[in-house]
Amino acid sequence: MRARFRASTYIGLFRAMRLNSLLHFMARVLPGGFSLRPVLHRWRGVKVGDYVWIGEDVYIDEDFPETIEIQDGAWIATRCTLMGHTKGPGKIIVCKNAAIGTGCVIVCGEGQTLIIGEGAVVSAGSTILNDVPPFTLCGPPRVKIYGEVTIPYREAKTLAEFRCGVRPMRAKR
Repeated sequence: MRARFRASTYIGLFRAMRLNSLLHFMARVLPGGFSLRPVLHRWRGVKVGDYVWIGEDVYIDEDFPETIEIQDGAWIATRCTLMGHTKGPGKIIVCKNAAIGTGCVIVCGEGQTLIIGEGAVVSAGSTILNDVPPFTLCGPPRVKIYGEVTIPYREAKTLAEFRCGVRPMRAKR
């Protein structure tokens, strides 16, 4: 039998982990985007509001979990990374009803407060190093603002309804 299928392999791994690391590992792999994962992250020290959805394999800062705040109704898709420190702790705030797409990387530096605004939508694969204004849609290749969000992603019943609620931003001259 392969080592990865033996219970003893994982028992040895868990003994070597600190409690915070164990909770973080469990939050990344166990089911329960609305239920179990937010609770496990709260136990780690992350400030998590109500009705938050956290996807599978979301990495929320293991060394400084207290630097991350996720407010009510926020949505963080699968395989996102939120790092609240670079050469020292900063702070990341994901405001109410914000939606972060799959595979996004959000990093802030020492002493910086990075805010993903209320109702903002960050497209999949984005790297965020600066604030995202409220009710905006932004995305790669180099993150820029594409439009103004009038219907938050979480409140839209369908993707078509959300798209109809996005007003394009005019180019500044």
